[in-house]
Amino acid sequence: MSELPAWRQGDLPHAPAYNPVNLVRVIGPGAILLGLSLGAGDWLLGPAVAAAYGPSLLWIGTLSILFQGVLNTEMARYTLATGEPVFTGFMRQRPGPRTWAVVYALLHLAQVGWAGWALAGGSALAALLLGRMPRVEDRATVVGLGYLLFFVAVLLVLAGRHLHRALERVEWIMMAWMLLLLGGLALLHVPGPTWSALASGFAGRPLWEPSWVPGHLRRPHDWLLVTGFAAYSGAGGTVNAMLTYWLRDKGFGMAGTVGVQPTPVGAQEVRLPREGAIFPPSEANLGKWREWWRYLRADLLSLWSVICVIGMALPVVLALDAVPRDADVGGLAAGAVFGRDLARRYGAVLWVPAIATGLWIFFSTQVGTAEGFAQHVTEMLWTAGVRPGGRGPAWLFYPVLVVFVVAGALALTVAAPLTLILIGANVAAVNFAALSLHTLSLNRALLPGPLRPPLWREVVVAVGGLAWALLALRVAVQLLLGL
Repeated sequence: MSELPAWRQGDLPHAPAYNPVNLVRVIGPGAILLGLSLGAGDWLLGPAVAAAYGPSLLWIGTLSILFQGVLNTEMARYTLATGEPVFTGFMRQRPGPRTWAVVYALLHLAQVGWAGWALAGGSALAALLLGRMPRVEDRATVVGLGYLLFFVAVLLVLAGRHLHRALERVEWIMMAWMLLLLGGLALLHVPGPTWSALASGFAGRPLWEPSWVPGHLRRPHDWLLVTGFAAYSGAGGTVNAMLTYWLRDKGFGMAGTVGVQPTPVGAQEVRLPREGAIFPPSEANLGKWREWWRYLRADLLSLWSVICVIGMALPVVLALDAVPRDADVGGLAAGAVFGRDLARRYGAVLWVPAIATGLWIFFSTQVGTAEGFAQHVTEMLWTAGVRPGGRGPAWLFYPVLVVFVVAGALALTVAAPLTLILIGANVAAVNFAALSLHTLSLNRALLPGPLRPPLWREVVVAVGGLAWALLALRVAVQLLLGL
């Protein structure tokens, strides 16, 4: 018996009529996830893998995006059926809500609490201010600018929802600019053979033609980099699961009958949950269920997967053409390496716009990470019944944000930007394994039979979860035994 309130009973609302206009109007959670998927990981990890291995490992990104696309829809299945985020569903299972809330809050912190995006932004900003790539003697400058960007990101979270909406609009503009910049450079400058190599890499040609991989790239894998690339080829770990909060807020399926209670916390607004709802699987309701699933597939599988591949392909194809093989992309200047090589290859005029684009990508990712952590962990703990002194949500929101700030401030001095990002990305692989298995268990245990996934979807999620677990295990073997 769950400690959370029982679901209300009701009928599933109708989805809007399926047409191009409504498709543009209804989709949204996948677009939000795209904003987190495109950019930061693609801008840094894609070129890093291309520099180390050429196109030979791109098929890992393809498989990762496909696995994530199916997992996204399976986590969203629960929200569509009950109006609750998937984390609330996890809390309905043993050993109980408080245990799962703390476990997933800590897993989320272990993934996003490293402030690597702020430090990468610090290296990009240092390059712009110095007019050259940061060197070892510039470490204090890079770290200081990383701290500046990190604390500005936190202040923007505290500044509230109105400023955040303005930043969201700017982020959409910057995302369009990034795709325009990279797409234009790729179409104008990248030769046909490089495009062919890119397509072969994504299609998995190295799997059946190992001889196709150039000899100088046949070397032992850096599994920390490979696993990080796989995890961040999409959004990554618990960030994918957070999309179910956006689905709930958007009113998908039964979420349209549940809603949330917006509660002011300073200038911010925390959305507090209400009890979920379920519908009887009558023929009428199942017809409406299929209507909603058309939007869900279009949003979280088709749109997200295709654009994620495009978003990864553009920086990778440019890196194959512009970034020297075996270039050092992991040092203090990691956030500026890709922009520098674009300017070196295609014209010095690109120095400022390319590095400034990277700076904005890293900074906006840090803002989104800080806000997402504070908002969603607060709601998670509140749902589990954590109410300090019986007081309001501010007594959760601010301490949660402080924990994030302390973790990030400590991490900023630990390692170089790429290393911090890879630590979080490898934790994301562990989180993917946990989420895959937990989502399978959740949908089987709590959803009525007609709403459960077909066997092929369960197999894909299970195989994906096993693959993530094996990658994380391989990283552990490399770190512990040096193998």
